[in-house]
Amino acid sequence: MRRDTTKWARVGRSLRLRLLVPMLRGRHQPVLVARATAIGLFWAFTPTFGLRMPLVFASWLMLRHIARCDFTLVIGLAWTWLTNALVTLPLYFGFYVTGKILLGDPGGILGFADFRALWAPLAAADLDWQQRLYRLAASFFGEWGFTLWLGALPWAFAAATLGYLATFKILRHRRNLHLKRAKAT
Repeated sequence: MRRDTTKWARVGRSLRLRLLVPMLRGRHQPVLVARATAIGLFWAFTPTFGLRMPLVFASWLMLRHIARCDFTLVIGLAWTWLTNALVTLPLYFGFYVTGKILLGDPGGILGFADFRALWAPLAAADLDWQQRLYRLAASFFGEWGFTLWLGALPWAFAAATLGYLATFKILRHRRNLHLKRAKAT
């Protein structure tokens, strides 16, 4: 038996094993898994690189202890891996473009090279961590940071909604198939 060992085949296999298999084989109620998918996808599609998993954990704590509403933490954490370091900058560019359109300023959309240049001051080698953190905060809470967040929110809500609906439908369908098979035997 020969396996594909191309890079894309390995990435696809890894995503199946880490995202879909736990979701499909889990013994949790479909609503808990669907909620986890929605929360994981919501945080995955926000400009919070490096904070996504802690934000899912904080969401789990708040929902569980304050709202008395639960979800499967491991699956929520796993869905944040969908947007990783390789896709962050192109994803942020899409958020920025969406934000510019929502602000009614499509003429002010930069090219991708210009957008990358906005990030150049953060990567300067002569900065210590405090200066880099200050510049990052100033950028994120400045005009283009607001545009970035505004553009990310529609994508985050759309991904969360579609993820919830698809997961719930798939898991409910699988559960019904298992029940029919159990009755048939």
